[in-house]
Amino acid sequence: MIVITGAAGFIGSCIAGTLNSKGINNLVLVDDFSKTEKASNLDGKLFVAMVQRNDFDQWMNEFGSEVTCVLHIGARTDTTEFDKAIFDELNVEYSKMVWKHCTHFKIPLVYASSAATYGLGEFGYDDNEADMPKLQPLNPYGWSKQWFDMWALEQTETPPHWYGLKFFNVYGPNEYHKARMASVIFHTFNQVKEHGAMKLFRSHNPNYTDGGQMRDFVYVKDVVSVIEFLMKGTAKSGIYNLGSGKARTFLDLATNTFEALGKEAQISFIDTPEDIRDKYQYFTEANMQKLIAQGYDVPFHTLEEGIDDYVKNYLVKSEYI
Repeated sequence: MIVITGAAGFIGSCIAGTLNSKGINNLVLVDDFSKTEKASNLDGKLFVAMVQRNDFDQWMNEFGSEVTCVLHIGARTDTTEFDKAIFDELNVEYSKMVWKHCTHFKIPLVYASSAATYGLGEFGYDDNEADMPKLQPLNPYGWSKQWFDMWALEQTETPPHWYGLKFFNVYGPNEYHKARMASVIFHTFNQVKEHGAMKLFRSHNPNYTDGGQMRDFVYVKDVVSVIEFLMKGTAKSGIYNLGSGKARTFLDLATNTFEALGKEAQISFIDTPEDIRDKYQYFTEANMQKLIAQGYDVPFHTLEEGIDDYVKNYLVKSEYI
């Protein structure tokens, strides 16, 4: 059995759908299934069990010996949430529990870290584990991912293979439920549909023009492909970046969304909300050489390719993976 935590969420449900499409249905889905806004992500998915998030510890005590891999994608991901206790419980302590079960039952583990650990990028975006203790995240979410990464690197007792993935800006199908935290592509699509135009955040950094803020945007299909590769257990255990390897501007993102819709770009700018303005990353770009050196050789979607597929084959049709 393959366990997927956060299975009703964006990335978790895309993993489940992709595995189903390859005839892999022996999935155990773990999440807080009381959140009905995510229910559509699991429509039509095939699995052997659904386990409530708070019951998973006990479930592993009973069935851990039957599990062949754990994909721990579940987490509290809201970067605008500043209650540290929530992140301590859901992102740190919960992840330690998952790790300990995987160690005890000798189960390979893939877990979600985040590029939010890099903070302002003052130490770069290289996934060199020796440099990771220096990182200074900008918010409690980023710190929760950093603390668990540091804890994992300190462990002498580990799962047989384990991989922490620093997700950069992931976009793609199944993010319909994410509201404010959904990708700019999703918001552009909806604003264009409703108003025929898109509003991006204005730059409050003199080194970047309005819309010139740059992020590493990675298509969710590439994220799933990397996870499938790591499930084979041939790569060296450790923490890896997971981005496209190429920073692009938010203006590129919005313009390509208009193009995929066959419309002329109509873009204006509004102030970045004050609650995130001083904790805003103006540039991120994943160094992907560490993963590539481990044998991952599948080309990543360009931004143009990813947006075109996402808009035409999913957003326009309200389709899911």
